[in-house]
Amino acid sequence: MPSALPDGVPVPAGGALPDGVAVGRPFGLYVHVPFCASRCGYCDFNTYTDLGHLQSGWADAAVAEVRLARQVLGPVPVDTVFVGGGTPTLLPPEDLVRVLREVDAVFGLAPGAEVTTEANPDSVTPASLAALRAGGFTRVSFGMQSAAAHVLRVLDRTHTPGRPQQAVREAYDAGFGQVSLDLIYGTPGESDDDWRRTLDAARAAGPTHVSAYALIVEEGTALGRSVARGVVPAPDDDVLADRYLLAEEALGDLGWYEVSNWGAPCRHNVGYWRGGDWWGVGPGAHSHVGGVRWWNAKHPRTWSSALAEGRSPGAGRELLDAEDRRVERVLLEVRLREGLPLDVLHPAGRAAAARHVRDGLLEPGPHGEGRAVLTLRGRLLADAVVRDLVD
Repeated sequence: MPSALPDGVPVPAGGALPDGVAVGRPFGLYVHVPFCASRCGYCDFNTYTDLGHLQSGWADAAVAEVRLARQVLGPVPVDTVFVGGGTPTLLPPEDLVRVLREVDAVFGLAPGAEVTTEANPDSVTPASLAALRAGGFTRVSFGMQSAAAHVLRVLDRTHTPGRPQQAVREAYDAGFGQVSLDLIYGTPGESDDDWRRTLDAARAAGPTHVSAYALIVEEGTALGRSVARGVVPAPDDDVLADRYLLAEEALGDLGWYEVSNWGAPCRHNVGYWRGGDWWGVGPGAHSHVGGVRWWNAKHPRTWSSALAEGRSPGAGRELLDAEDRRVERVLLEVRLREGLPLDVLHPAGRAAAARHVRDGLLEPGPHGEGRAVLTLRGRLLADAVVRDLVD
C-alpha cells in the first residue's frame, strides 16, 4: 500500500456507490494494519512506529468499517480476506480474530474462503499462531526477505537468519495448510551466493508459496536517501535479471503463476491481478468495486475519527471508464501464467504481440493461442512487453 494518495473526487459521507454499480464475485476484503515496531529502510508503505496509543482502538474502527462496507454493498459472501501491513501480528491475535468474526457475521465467509495474514517472523509465537488458526485464519505469509545477516541489516529487518524457517514449522504445527515466504533480491551488498543460500533456505523450509521481488528503491525512504548520497549503490538491472533466473531455477518446480510468485496461488492477490472487486479496510486502504476505485484517509487518527462519527473514511475516489479498465487488464493480466486474451488489445497491441512471439518474449503455439503469455525471457522484460501491448 503506497504512502502517496492520488487526487480524486469526494466520497459521499455514507460511502454510497454511484447508481448501477454492483459488487462482483469473487469478492475480497483487504484489512490494513498500519503499525510496525520499526520501519524498514526500503519501505514506502503507509505505516507508523510511534502510534502505540492508537493500536488499542484499531479493532473498534476496523469493525466499524466492515459494518459500513456491508451497508454500502449489501449481502455478498466474502471469498478472500487478506490482513496486511505494517505488521498485523504486532497486534494481539484477538484483535485480528475479532475483525474476521465481524466479517463473517455481517457478510458471511464463502465456503472454503482464503483468510491470510502477513507476519514478521519475530512477531509470532506458537501460541499466537495457534490463536490465529483457531480464529479462522487459513494462510500466513512471512516476510523472510533474505537468509544473509548482512542483507537483513541493510534492509533494517529485525529477525535473525533461521527464524523464518522456524516460524514456518510453527505455522504448520498450529494447523495452517498454506504458508508463504516473501523474498527480496538485489539488496546492495547481496552476492549471488547470498541469494542462492536464501533460495535454498526458503525451499528447505517447505512453504506452499514463495514470492520473490526485486528491490525497488523508493524516493523518501532511508534506503533511497542512502542511494542518492552514494552511500550504497542502486540495484543493477543486469544483476536483478540474473537473480530472477536463479529464483526460477530454485522455485520453478513449484510452478509460477505470476511473474514474481510461485506455488499455490494466493487467491486474494489473483483477484487484484484479474481486476476483481474488493473493499479495503484501514488507514490508506484502497478499494475497487465495479469500476469505482477509492482510498481511505492515510492517518490512523483521521480514519478512525471519521468512522467514530458515522462517516466514510474515504479521502477520494475515481470512476474508471472502459479504456481505463482495458489498460489495467493489460498491465496486470499479462503478468499471469494464463496470460491475457489477445482480443483485449487494440490493433497496434496485437501487432506488438505477434512481434514479441517472433522475438521469443511471448509463447507461440497451443499455449499462446489467442493469448499473450510470457516466456521466461519475456518475464525478464515484462514491463517493456506490457508497454508495447497497451498501445
